[in-house]
Amino acid sequence: MSIADNGWGVWLALSAACLGTYACRALGVKLSGQIDQNSEVFKWLSAVTYAMVAALTVRMVLMPIGLLATVPVWVRLLLCALSVGVMVSHPQKRMVPALCTGTMLMVTYGYMVN
Repeated sequence: MSIADNGWGVWLALSAACLGTYACRALGVKLSGQIDQNSEVFKWLSAVTYAMVAALTVRMVLMPIGLLATVPVWVRLLLCALSVGVMVSHPQKRMVPALCTGTMLMVTYGYMVN
């Protein structure tokens, strides 16, 4: 009998994945004191991260899947514009009010349609 026949294959794969994950995390903690956050590599990494978040946000607004796809494009764009307006109007506290505005307007739209 092999390991896979006894059902241990899944547990062995899970254990290997956990060990690999925690080994990488431990190495990151060990090296974190020696890394310069203002280096060119981290500036590039930050730019790529912001670009990916922006691209995923645009994709979610313009080409959604699931329940959000039932909302017309003009409503999604209007809600985004209103949320960005809230974000721009409050420079000190901008993220939470903008997220709350977008969420509440989308919930209100859902109640109005149904």
